[in-house]
Amino acid sequence: MEFFRKDCMKKINTLLIINLLFLTLLLSAFFYSYYFKDTNPIRLMQSAKKIPKNFEKRELELSLAKDQITEVNDEPSALFNDPAIKQAWGLKKSDAARAWSVSQGHKNTLIAVIDTGVDIKHEDLKNNLWRNPGESGLDAKGRNKDSNGLDDDQNGFIDDIHGWNFVSNNSKLDDNHGHGTHIAGIIGAEASNKKGISGISPNVSLMILKYFDPKVANTDNLKNTILSIRYAIKMGAHIINYSGGGTDFSKEEFDAVELAERKGILFVAAAGNERANSDQHHYFPADYSLKNIISVTAIDPTTEVLSSSNYGVLTVDIAAPGQNILSCLPNNSYGLMTGTSQATAFVTGAAALVMSHKNQYFKASEIKNYILATGSTSSSLMTKTRTSRQLNLFKALTILGSETGFSGGAKANVQDSFPSELKHHKQNSNLNSVTNVAHFGRQLLESLPNEKRPNKKKTIRMGSETKFNDKFNDKLNEN
Repeated sequence: MEFFRKDCMKKINTLLIINLLFLTLLLSAFFYSYYFKDTNPIRLMQSAKKIPKNFEKRELELSLAKDQITEVNDEPSALFNDPAIKQAWGLKKSDAARAWSVSQGHKNTLIAVIDTGVDIKHEDLKNNLWRNPGESGLDAKGRNKDSNGLDDDQNGFIDDIHGWNFVSNNSKLDDNHGHGTHIAGIIGAEASNKKGISGISPNVSLMILKYFDPKVANTDNLKNTILSIRYAIKMGAHIINYSGGGTDFSKEEFDAVELAERKGILFVAAAGNERANSDQHHYFPADYSLKNIISVTAIDPTTEVLSSSNYGVLTVDIAAPGQNILSCLPNNSYGLMTGTSQATAFVTGAAALVMSHKNQYFKASEIKNYILATGSTSSSLMTKTRTSRQLNLFKALTILGSETGFSGGAKANVQDSFPSELKHHKQNSNLNSVTNVAHFGRQLLESLPNEKRPNKKKTIRMGSETKFNDKFNDKLNEN
């Protein structure tokens, strides 16, 4: 009898263990599906985002800016009088000074920034914000259309003078994180105003579309993203900048970006900060197979892809500066952020310069190919991007042919410092040295003179972070 009882207890214990294991598996499956499958609406911004230890905090993974300040030391550049230009290593890396002697963009170029909002009163941004013509001026009763509480242009949105807040469904674009303001600054901070920095395209119009707010819980970020894309298309944006994303394919999002493709709208997307090979582990929307998408990864001053950044020779198009990038923050301040978000903004600004300079609006494929074909090759990017190239603003503007063709040009080396004077005839010399090539795409990449795809060789690390000997960074390093 005793033996029978022990035998029963043993079986009961075994059943309990099995049931507990089964319950654990069910709970694990639930949490996995919630955080990784299509039902998860969370879309993450790609600035200094690390793989989370606690997935319950995924919505709050946006890191704060480093070394936030309200003023920058007065170190004017040769072209503009904005104090902090010389401290922005990404501008030097991209050869911005020479690019600006060719073009500084145009207000007619409209960029939709889908992000966390913006400080609309920021000293370096307020004059470059898009103004919806249908919500500008006075109404029949003499009231300002931008604040009369009416949908004056009948587009379905009330008082959307600078864009729309899809989180709260109103026109208030306050940036409660700082990410959106930082991205907007990289793209289009005003130049020659003796304030802060200059954006890549200092003459531009920024349409602000807020899809995420860390202070608002239970928001469907994916839905807000899709609505933002469709608004940008409806209101005539030429370029869409998007720094977020996720690991799951969304048919609705794909359809929205595809509609932008059909309209000729360029879509510049962050490759992601998942520390992953995107060829094997896709990241969307950057990895959608659409011709209007440029997928951007981030590099440091030594042209190494950041360890946190996604990469892929099939899925990632180009690299751009993304480590410790100086830009605008709310309340007229400035600070540093890191990630593929920042790199994406560099490419968006470059696309705006190229688009306005070549007067090729709603021709996304052509602009994309200009950007990719004119980048500077680097052996360190051989196994990281499809083109093995990093962004070069000057070459994108000066490798220029006739109105109906495309030209390749002589190699333009990236300068290490801003010259005291840039002569106009030097630019003409560069323009006259171009040689014709047949067409766009990969054959164009191979045909550009002195820019052959590099042979793979061992890359030497020069350190994970480069420090610059200037007053601003000396001040930051003291903090």
